Amino acid sequence: MNKKDYYETLGVSKDATDAEIKSAFRKLAKQYHPDVSKEANAEEKFKEIQEAYAVLSDEQKRKQYDQFGHAAFDQSAGGGYGGFNASDFDFSDIFDSIFGNSFGFGSSGSSSRNRQSRGSDKLIHINLDFEEAVFGCEKQIKVKITEECDECDGEGGFDSMTCPTCHGSGTITSQQRSILGSFMTRTTCPDCHGEGKTYKRKCSNCHGTGRITKEKTLNVTIPAGVDNGNRLRLSGKGEAGTNGGPNGDLYLEFSVGNHEFFERDEDDIYLKVPVTIAEAALGCKKTIPTLYGNIKLTIPAGSNSGDKQRIKEKGVNNATTRHKGDMYIIIDVKIPDKLSHEQKKLFEKLADTDLEDREINKFNKFVKNN
Repeated sequence: MNKKDYYETLGVSKDATDAEIKSAFRKLAKQYHPDVSKEANAEEKFKEIQEAYAVLSDEQKRKQYDQFGHAAFDQSAGGGYGGFNASDFDFSDIFDSIFGNSFGFGSSGSSSRNRQSRGSDKLIHINLDFEEAVFGCEKQIKVKITEECDECDGEGGFDSMTCPTCHGSGTITSQQRSILGSFMTRTTCPDCHGEGKTYKRKCSNCHGTGRITKEKTLNVTIPAGVDNGNRLRLSGKGEAGTNGGPNGDLYLEFSVGNHEFFERDEDDIYLKVPVTIAEAALGCKKTIPTLYGNIKLTIPAGSNSGDKQRIKEKGVNNATTRHKGDMYIIIDVKIPDKLSHEQKKLFEKLADTDLEDREINKFNKFVKNN
């Protein structure tokens, strides 16, 4: 039968490197694996690329193919796809890297069962009052953390013995038949879960898992100046590692409550100061609060709502960024809802005087001429 050129099957040039050939095979195998692909000819395509890779990835077979083409393998006709017996080729490692163990190709167990592994990080949310966030505080935090069982020292049991199922290897080997032929596959031992050992007596405290969940109380110093969404990392306070690996980290994410009068924008503080019409028109000195106590502020004569004054370094003193913000005073001129009879007369007399300023005159002129 006429067979497609192996280089063309993999989509590589005749001078392709081993790495390029392997990369092309990985891509096509993932695309056409019958358990993944929905294309009608996926099974046929998968056989073709498997055969092509089995030849081109082998230095000796590739030389034979480059010299004689498909005729180099006619002597083995009858096996595999179109005369080439690809079932003799071990694809398990490369299939494992593509698919993991979900298709039964992979190997796992003894090489990694004793490997140290870092514990997972943990995130918890902390609510803070406005002042707690601005000035910092001490907090007692309760958190549930997974730790190694202290009764069995994380082993999960007592009186260990070699697993009778895998004989200590952590894996079991079985033969699997597929459209590609027969494969010897290694899978994690179901009895010892890759540990290579079992126990005569399971730990009742952790139920054989080697890990337990505890509620711990931590004393934490919250630095001054934290804001909404900021996180504080507590190194080594997260979940326990495995096989003696280090603990993960604990992250505290802050949610800061609002203040009745102060508004915060990063490290700056804004305060809306209500003033009467008389105070705005005539000017005055007014006592106002800051984060650090009251101060006297001069309200200039002729102030309007929205006028802003800046007071340097009266904002948040941020211990994390080492930056101190400013405070901004926003004038808010208040119109009285009700007037007494005497106040009404005074306003009527005031209205008879020339209170119009340049902007009012400009507007009235526009209205008159429109």
